[in-house]
Amino acid sequence: MTLREEILKEHSKPHAIYLCNKIGPNQEAFDELLELFLGDDYRITQRAAWVVSHCAEAHPWLIEKHLKSIIENLQKPVHVAVKRNTLRILQFIDIPEDLMGITADICFQYLNSGKEPVAVKVFAMTNLYNIVKVYPELGEELKISIEEQMPFSSAGFQSRGKKILKALANS
Repeated sequence: MTLREEILKEHSKPHAIYLCNKIGPNQEAFDELLELFLGDDYRITQRAAWVVSHCAEAHPWLIEKHLKSIIENLQKPVHVAVKRNTLRILQFIDIPEDLMGITADICFQYLNSGKEPVAVKVFAMTNLYNIVKVYPELGEELKISIEEQMPFSSAGFQSRGKKILKALANS
């Protein structure tokens, strides 16, 4: 059975973990997964997103050569699962400086959008905080973006927002 067929077979966390374990630390198999993740079939990209996230967590070096592609992919209209899982991955990775500008732009768009789900906004917020550690001049913009949304946001947004605002105040 091909990886594409395996991805279409089932959409569950145990199946995503199974596929992650099947791919393991194999760069070639991960590259094949990334091709599906970056493709145009929304169902495939949605299901591959979860597997990519698990693989990147288990074997972070596999994603390194794909960072530019996955970040640029966020500039296209993509399924929310792709956004959420890409941002989840990026928050644990050292983003190269040459990709920080585009990543910050994308994350600010998501954070300030009225249309994005809470998880996307929270992961965007975390990525922006990580970028602020390198580019402190973005801290004030991040602070304003969080503070403007705090009174109208969910408990998850408020929790992460408070942590990041506290960290910004202490830096």
